[in-house]
Amino acid sequence: MTAVEITAEERAELAAALLDALNPLAAAVRSRVAGLPEERMWNADPAEVALSVLSAWKLVDTEVKRLTAIAAATAGSYGASYEQLGAAWGITRQGARKKWPEAVSRPAVRPGSLELYGGTAELLRGEVAEGWRWTAVGADGTSGGAATGYPTREEAAAHAGAFLAEHA
Repeated sequence: MTAVEITAEERAELAAALLDALNPLAAAVRSRVAGLPEERMWNADPAEVALSVLSAWKLVDTEVKRLTAIAAATAGSYGASYEQLGAAWGITRQGARKKWPEAVSRPAVRPGSLELYGGTAELLRGEVAEGWRWTAVGADGTSGGAATGYPTREEAAAHAGAFLAEHA
């Protein structure tokens, strides 16, 4: 996969959507910092107002980094390599390994068991027609499992890993 570029029009639309999404967060941050009612919270020193907006962008940046790590781990749980992760992010394989050190790990604790992202999954072999299934409990306490069987243990493990990443 090669790095994806966006057009100027797409960049403008993205910026507008991000600003629309940021406004309620910036308002909440500004209100807490200023301790003023909503209708007066923007009446302050322009530097203080701008710093409130900057603080809101930092919160967005932190959330984007968290969601990016989950996306990388999900890709890794489906078998993506660090080379592929790096190509998707526009960095080297080594850069991807440094950025997401856990994304491509294969930490099977024992046959039929996975521990990933703070959760655990068990892989179970059913009858030949049923294939491989999984049950899991994510780090957030959410339980899940395969509704249908998968033809291989690896495929069941990939789906279980994706579930654990979503519930980190």
